[in-house]
Amino acid sequence: MTGRIDVLTIFPAYLDPLNLSLVGRARRDGLLEIDVHDVRGWTSDRHRTVDDTPFGGGAGMVMRPDVWGLALDEVLARGEQTTRTLIVPSPAGELLRQPLAEELAALVADGGQLVFACGRYEGIDARVAAYYDAREDVSVREVSIGDYVLNGGEVAALVIIEAVARLLPGVIGNPESLVEESHGVAGLLEYPVYTKPPVWRDLDVPPVLRSGDHGRVSDWRRARAVERTARRRPDLLAALGGAKVRPVRPADVHDVADVAARTFPLACPPGMPAADVVAFVTEHLSPTAVRRYLRDRRRVLLLAEVAGAVVGYTMLVQEKPRDADVASVVVARPTAELSKCYVLPEHHGSGVAGELIAASLRAAEARGLVSLWLGVNQHNARAQRFYSRSGFVRVGTRRFRVGDRWEDDYVMEHPLRAIG
Repeated sequence: MTGRIDVLTIFPAYLDPLNLSLVGRARRDGLLEIDVHDVRGWTSDRHRTVDDTPFGGGAGMVMRPDVWGLALDEVLARGEQTTRTLIVPSPAGELLRQPLAEELAALVADGGQLVFACGRYEGIDARVAAYYDAREDVSVREVSIGDYVLNGGEVAALVIIEAVARLLPGVIGNPESLVEESHGVAGLLEYPVYTKPPVWRDLDVPPVLRSGDHGRVSDWRRARAVERTARRRPDLLAALGGAKVRPVRPADVHDVADVAARTFPLACPPGMPAADVVAFVTEHLSPTAVRRYLRDRRRVLLLAEVAGAVVGYTMLVQEKPRDADVASVVVARPTAELSKCYVLPEHHGSGVAGELIAASLRAAEARGLVSLWLGVNQHNARAQRFYSRSGFVRVGTRRFRVGDRWEDDYVMEHPLRAIG
C-alpha cells in the first residue's frame, strides 16, 4: 500500500511547490500521494469563518475547533492507511532533526498517512490536538523547524514534507547521496564539494580530489566533514562521543602530516617569517618525516580521532636532553621530551588536547620514565596555561636558533611517579 500525505490549510496555493522538483516528480510517478485541502471548505457560514477571539482575552485570533474537527475527521477517514499521524507545525513542538524525518518517512513507506494541520493567526484551538491525541487510531506530533516564529504552518509543512519525501524509496535517483549528505548516517555536516573548472578566480580545487587516490579522497572528505561540524555544530560532535586516542600507524602519515601543517603556524612565535615556517613543515612535519619518526624506536606517536577523522597528535622522544640549558634543569632519568602536541583549532577547548596529554603521560609511564618535559614559546601564554593545567611546571628556559632568529622557550616538566 502506498503511503499518503494530506495538508490542511486556508491557503492551498501556498503548497504549490509540492508540484515541483523531486517531490512533484514522485507524485506524478505514483511514488507518493499528496493532497492539499482548503479548511474553509468545512465552514458553514457565508463568510467561511475559520477563527474567533481567544477566551481569556489577548491579541490575535484563534482557529476554531469545530471547523478543524470536521476537516480532520473527513481527511483522516480517507484511504486504508496502516497508521495515521497528525502533524501540527508549531514553534512549541519537537525540533525537526534527521532522525525524526527518517521516522516519518518510514511511516509513509510502510503505507501510513501523515496529515499536516497548518495553523494561522495565534494557532489552532488546543482541544483539537488533545482530542485526536486521545484517539487510539491517531498519533499527534507537534513539530518545529527552528527557534523562530512564522505567520503560519505552511512553510514548515513544506520543509517537513521535503525532508520526508526525499527519503522514500525511488525519490532520489542515487541513494548513495543520502548516506553522504549532512545529518546522514555519520551524524556530521557534509564535506565541501567541487566541480570543473579546476581553477576558478585563482581558487584551486584541493589537490587530493584530483589525485585519483580514492582512499585519501575518502579520508579527506571525512576530515573536512568533521572540521565543518566542529566549527558550525559542535553539539553534533558531542553527541557522537569524545576523542579516541591510539598509536599512529603507517596508514595515518598523511592525516598526521596534514594536522601538523595546519597547526604548526599557530604555535610559531610572532613575526616568524613564512619561509621559515614552510621550511620547518617540509623538513619536520611532512608525511616522509612522520614515516621516519614511526621507524625510530625512541619515539612514541599518538593521535586523536573524532568521528573517524584525525584531529590532533603528540610525539614523545625518549633520550637525554641534548640542550645544556634543558639538561641542567631536567635532571630526572629516564626522561622524554613531549616534542609535539598539535590539535586542530576547531577542536580547541573540546577536551581533545587533554585526552592526548593524558594518553601521552600514560605511555611515558609505561616505558618506565620518571618525567616528561617540553619547551613552550615564552610568548605563547595560552599554551603555557594549558600545560600548567595538565600538571607541567616551569623549571627553566632555553634559547635556540630558527633560521636567522633566536627564540626563547620556557622549559616545563611533569613528574610521572605521582600518576595514579
